[in-house]
Amino acid sequence: MRAVAFKAIANIGIAAALLAACAGPAPVQSGFSAQALVREMRRRPVVLLGEIHDNAAQHRVRAGALRQLLQGGARPALAFEQFDRERQPDIDRIVSGGGADRLERLVALGVRGWDWDMYRPYLELALQYGLPIVAADLSRADAMRVSRDGYQAVFDAGARARLGLDSVPEDLLREQEKAVDEGHCHKLPAQALPAIARAQIARDAALAAAIEPYLAGGVVLLAGNGHARRDIGVPRFLPQSERSRLISIGLIENDAGAEEVPPGAYDSTFLTPVQTRPDPCESLHLDFHSLVRGLTA
Repeated sequence: MRAVAFKAIANIGIAAALLAACAGPAPVQSGFSAQALVREMRRRPVVLLGEIHDNAAQHRVRAGALRQLLQGGARPALAFEQFDRERQPDIDRIVSGGGADRLERLVALGVRGWDWDMYRPYLELALQYGLPIVAADLSRADAMRVSRDGYQAVFDAGARARLGLDSVPEDLLREQEKAVDEGHCHKLPAQALPAIARAQIARDAALAAAIEPYLAGGVVLLAGNGHARRDIGVPRFLPQSERSRLISIGLIENDAGAEEVPPGAYDSTFLTPVQTRPDPCESLHLDFHSLVRGLTA
């Protein structure tokens, strides 16, 4: 599970990886299909749809479920972790400008390192059904700034107050440090964990801020499982009054087992096929020293 968790964010580079991870546990479902997934998505108007970024089977089923949701009449905004928030004006110009090359132009705006063949189907559906396309993530540069200099390096006073970044609970920071440590095979120096966890918290806050204008009309956020978590992810930065209107869905590779799902992390959890990949923990140490120097300089 730890290797898988790291690989899920390692696809966008080690540096990006350093910027990425209610009561009882949600029921874990083994029948992973578009029909089963869309049933869960229909339960609430705000959907935090988790993923392991390189898992092709997950993407096929998610795209199929989204298509069924739209065919049923829903018209949510579609928010992408794969677009940095600065790209929103460019996305809006491309979408409104029309043209047969809109899809390719949108892909060209995306963060490098993502396998865009995995994400094209979502963009195609968004264009076909006229959905708002939301650039949701904090850029790598801004996340690095937060890791070094704190939230004030990126968020102004009003945003910090609205998102609760002026008083981040200690338990959230500790849990994020734990998630980062586990997701990186326990190979990170302990002194680097607070900075990396702070960057992850900032990314969750940015994702929450990006989808907040669309909560009333419905929105689907496509993001890694860590961002979708109710206990430490995006929901922590949404208004309390809106949290009952969202569903958090985790997609966990089935070699992990239900025992690997933290209690209270998701409203619904599916066990999915495993994506074949090399063990990322084997080569994880190669770039750490330079990265940690960059974070703590």
